[in-house]
Amino acid sequence: MSTKTNTTTRSLTSLKEEHKKFSCITAYDATFAKLASSAGIDVLLVGDSLGMVLQGQSSTLPVTMDEMIYHTQCVSRGSEGSLIMADMPFNSINSIESALDNASYLMQAGAHIVKLEGGEWLDEYITALSDRGIPVCAHLGLTPQSVNKLGGYRVQGKEADKANHMINTAKELVEAGADIILLECVPTTLAAAITQKVKVPVIGIGAGNVTDGQVLVMHDMLGITTGHKPKFVKNFMAEADSIKDAFIHYDQAVKSGEFPSADYSFSG
Repeated sequence: MSTKTNTTTRSLTSLKEEHKKFSCITAYDATFAKLASSAGIDVLLVGDSLGMVLQGQSSTLPVTMDEMIYHTQCVSRGSEGSLIMADMPFNSINSIESALDNASYLMQAGAHIVKLEGGEWLDEYITALSDRGIPVCAHLGLTPQSVNKLGGYRVQGKEADKANHMINTAKELVEAGADIILLECVPTTLAAAITQKVKVPVIGIGAGNVTDGQVLVMHDMLGITTGHKPKFVKNFMAEADSIKDAFIHYDQAVKSGEFPSADYSFSG
């Protein structure tokens, strides 16, 4: 199964409007990008998670712009029609000028959209990027670049006031120009509320099967995770005959709504 036409932010929005789900997975090189995209995966995320799964770092914080540019170039060469999303790494959006410069480097490397972690403070950055033709995904909930401030990798938005704040932030960032919202480690009820209240596609990871799309770290879904395995991770390689077969199973499970089930989600 292969992607017949290139995936775009517009085509993802159309899927949302048609109540159809889409798949996303991280990718860091040309070989796996080709396998995943040819298996039907709609979005390839060049994640700063590479710091942990490729470099052996304890967090995403050490990842540099040069490293993100390099891996985005690699993924771009291998992808067959998937939308390529690239993370803006820690310390890359200290000013409007640095945000525009760094996002431009990623777009020139082959990204179709950049992902920013944060909250309502991202407003002005998203507007500036959008005004210059750079699509943006806003990452809310558990934001790994802020792990030291958050006090660890914990579910976010469990309290009513924090849930309401996240809903309002999501709406505000979409108003500022965000093309996609990504929710990480939030209760399913909160993910459902945000997905319903914003017009743009919402991607979830540890957010239940109520979002428009799902993302997993490639190493996690292939069962080669080292160290702690999050609750939301499922090994799709366990019942597959090949890596591409695992990608196909993941894609089908996401699009059918089978994954993630309640066992891989968080309650309020």
